[in-house]
Amino acid sequence: MIILGIETSCDETGVAICDNSKIISSYTKTQSIHTQFGGVVPEIASREHEKFLPEITDKVLKDSKLEYSDLEAIAVTSGPGLMGSLLSGISFAKGISQGLGIPIIPINHLEAHLNSAFIEFEALDPPFINLLVSGGHTQIWLVKDLFEYTLLGETLDDACGEAFDKGAKTLGLNYPGGPEIEKLAKKGNKELIDFPRPIINDGTYNFSFSGLKTSLINCVNKNEYNLSDVAASYQEAIVDCLVGKLKNSMDDLNINTGIVCGGVAANQRLREKLNELDKTIIFPSLKYCTDNADMVAFLGEKKINNNSAKIGINFSAYSRGMVV
Repeated sequence: MIILGIETSCDETGVAICDNSKIISSYTKTQSIHTQFGGVVPEIASREHEKFLPEITDKVLKDSKLEYSDLEAIAVTSGPGLMGSLLSGISFAKGISQGLGIPIIPINHLEAHLNSAFIEFEALDPPFINLLVSGGHTQIWLVKDLFEYTLLGETLDDACGEAFDKGAKTLGLNYPGGPEIEKLAKKGNKELIDFPRPIINDGTYNFSFSGLKTSLINCVNKNEYNLSDVAASYQEAIVDCLVGKLKNSMDDLNINTGIVCGGVAANQRLREKLNELDKTIIFPSLKYCTDNADMVAFLGEKKINNNSAKIGINFSAYSRGMVV
């Protein structure tokens, strides 16, 4: 089945085509315009999606040597995310669905991330633990089977990606903050400043990063350290929290396989520390860590094949929500 996937939950405009569980063409356009504002401006993001979607869809179809008439279904991210951005993608997808008379499937953004590793690692055998780390979410999931998930823990305040972004702003770095802090941290001493690791030993699988951000602000205001040392130590504290909670959940549930997905999974220091564990840790390719339409199209086809797709145009966007 040939499925078109559309992803517009935040500031990446993604379109992909999946055929028989294989991604045959995809393209993701990152909206660099937000850098000058130090973060995503929702109104601008939605307008950029509306501008880019037609041309990106044409490109993806051309690259796969297909026409609109070859499409058999559409999968589109319906939430959680920025409402304006989501509505841009949904409206575009519904127009194609109605124009071609083909089914449309709403896809939960978090569930798409949870299943993104299957695109490359088809032989993955659940159960496994999934650490989902992004700008908007920091969660640990038990994946029992296809479409069967249990939330084990999540952030009680800020997501780790948000901690990176706001931390970068405090350090005078550009947006997005994760890559900027990582770059600066390579020049610094990660052990010089003992930043707190909030609730790392509280017996839960939850996270908290707001107190860590406050410690960073206080540290920078004192002006006692080089910014590279501050960045390295701050990054190390965030990474320690993520690694510690993932390890604890895997140990407690006696599960040896962990999947790490979401934009923060691209962080090389996080990958280094996770690979030091006596566990099997799997990372999707970098292109599948950030928001992309490949995982949307892929999950849409899986849902259709397993008769679990909610087909129909009577759905709307939602800014918050769990995997359903």
